Amino acid sequence: MENKIDLVHDSELNQEEYKIVFSAPDAMEIRASDDLGFVYALLYLSNEFLKIKPFWFWMDQEIESVDYIEIPIQTYTSPRKAVKYRGWFINDEVLIDYMCEKNQSEELWDMAFEALLRCGGNMVIPGTDRNSRKFRQKAVDTGLWITHHHAEPLGAEMFTREYPRLEASYKKYPELFHALWEEGIAEQKGHKTIFNLGFRGQGDYPFWAEDSAYDTPQKRGALISELINIQYELVEKYVDNPVCCTNLYGEVMELYNEGHIQLNPEIIKIWADNGYGKMVSRRQESTNLRVPALPTNKGRHGIYYHVSFYDLQAANHITMLPNSIDFVNQELHHAFTKGVDDFLIVNCSNIRPHVFYLDAIKKIWEGKEIDSTGHAQVFVSEYFGDFGDVAACFSDYAKCTVKYGNHEDDHAGEQFYNYGVRVLATQWMKDNNNHSPDFAWAAGNGSLGRQVAFLENTCTKGLNSFSDLVSKCEKVSNALPEPQKKVFDFTIYMQSKLHLYCIQGVLDFCDAYEDFTGERYMRAFYKAGRASEKFQAANAEMRNSEYGVWNGFYENDCLSNCKFTAYILKNLMSYIRMIGEGPRFFDWQRELMYAEEDRRIMLLTNLRNHMTDDELFYAMKEKNIY
Repeated sequence: MENKIDLVHDSELNQEEYKIVFSAPDAMEIRASDDLGFVYALLYLSNEFLKIKPFWFWMDQEIESVDYIEIPIQTYTSPRKAVKYRGWFINDEVLIDYMCEKNQSEELWDMAFEALLRCGGNMVIPGTDRNSRKFRQKAVDTGLWITHHHAEPLGAEMFTREYPRLEASYKKYPELFHALWEEGIAEQKGHKTIFNLGFRGQGDYPFWAEDSAYDTPQKRGALISELINIQYELVEKYVDNPVCCTNLYGEVMELYNEGHIQLNPEIIKIWADNGYGKMVSRRQESTNLRVPALPTNKGRHGIYYHVSFYDLQAANHITMLPNSIDFVNQELHHAFTKGVDDFLIVNCSNIRPHVFYLDAIKKIWEGKEIDSTGHAQVFVSEYFGDFGDVAACFSDYAKCTVKYGNHEDDHAGEQFYNYGVRVLATQWMKDNNNHSPDFAWAAGNGSLGRQVAFLENTCTKGLNSFSDLVSKCEKVSNALPEPQKKVFDFTIYMQSKLHLYCIQGVLDFCDAYEDFTGERYMRAFYKAGRASEKFQAANAEMRNSEYGVWNGFYENDCLSNCKFTAYILKNLMSYIRMIGEGPRFFDWQRELMYAEEDRRIMLLTNLRNHMTDDELFYAMKEKNIY
């Protein structure tokens, strides 16, 4: 029997709505008023009847071939979404970008936009900086609305990139800024664009960091208000009934709350979480005011939310959000009760490490209430099937994460271990008589020893919990058939091991510092070497979990960068050796390699070439002297 599917334009339906009806047993009509309505209808059929899941590509779903499918003859209508504009910001995309460059393919971008559509998303920031323009047309071609990074107003070229020899001062060059903005608007006027208005610096920092003329909140707020109004008028020049937004992010939220910024009521005001899922202002260096980031007045409001964040302190980039699904559900639904339902954009980073949370937010922007246990069970049933304790491994993850502060969201991603060690190791080698100002946000301004002790005590709390989770994951992995085992090993099992190995590396590093301050230099050298091995093991776990189209996925982990932490610790070993054995560099070799009766006879300092740091370390390890 030959079946027929007709796409029928229906002006009575609202934007993005669809209705699926049958004019005959073999004739289906999909009715919609716009392209996205048709797309969502077809993807509904794909998911519901062909069983192609939203993250099929990112979770390696095996697609089963069938001869036919039966679709019950009834009317199917599109569900109402809780948020009007909803989508992803593909940000900090260093893994995806590297893979595409290496393979000379844009497949991962295509699959990202497809997954977003399958999740019911309708909006995207298609990358950071250059990528946001490079992949703009690709996003447009999929039917998505495009919008912009809060540091890139109107999606225009950055002033400093266009005029590298000029000072990026609006006061000096207003006409050049206007021209760039107008050019950006003109380029996008034919697209479905939510124009992001605002004015920050030439990066992710405020403009007054480079322009001392704006030295009061009043001056800063007045300029931002003026420029947003100018930008809005420029958009209206090219676009009828434009959709515009502005980010109340970081320093801008403070100015807005204090009444220094005045906005057109038609502009959607976007409030941001702190990078850890809590709707409060983010930590800036050591300043953590935690001002509630939700509106107190009616109007058009939205959210910028993170399942991945990069703050060089304690956030997650290559592992999942360290706070629970229960927590995320509570924060977003609470925001909805405050009237924040016009806009929700999620920092999805490189997607694959964060699918579990992206799938949760898909359900939330559909209006569903979810919880950690229930979401894990549904997610696992879709992507793994009914196999033992897989769901428990996912739902237990957030319970294991290291708690570094007193707030409910103060749980650490992998950056805490890597940046904590790198920051403290740097201070140790520069000046171990003073604390590290770059770790004061976590451990205060006491001595370096107290900061190291804080890091040790904090990470010790996660040692047993992640050891238990890794053991549980190991048992589950051993019982899983292929290909479920591969996906499980790549996702929750690998991420749990990454946390565990980094924690072990931190604890060895802290032991090395204690030995160093006690002038047990040879032992400190060895412990630093062990710490380096643990961070290298974390990197090896990422690389060993790659396969097929994912070969090389973690090769460019240049942000958290466990392998670089291992490298820094190698440098620390050299420093300790300089202090403990220099300048002659033969004592440790004699102690390790010479017979007891020969060590104290010094007719010759050494009988063989000086051992390198690695040779010394592996000799210590082989002899198991510590």
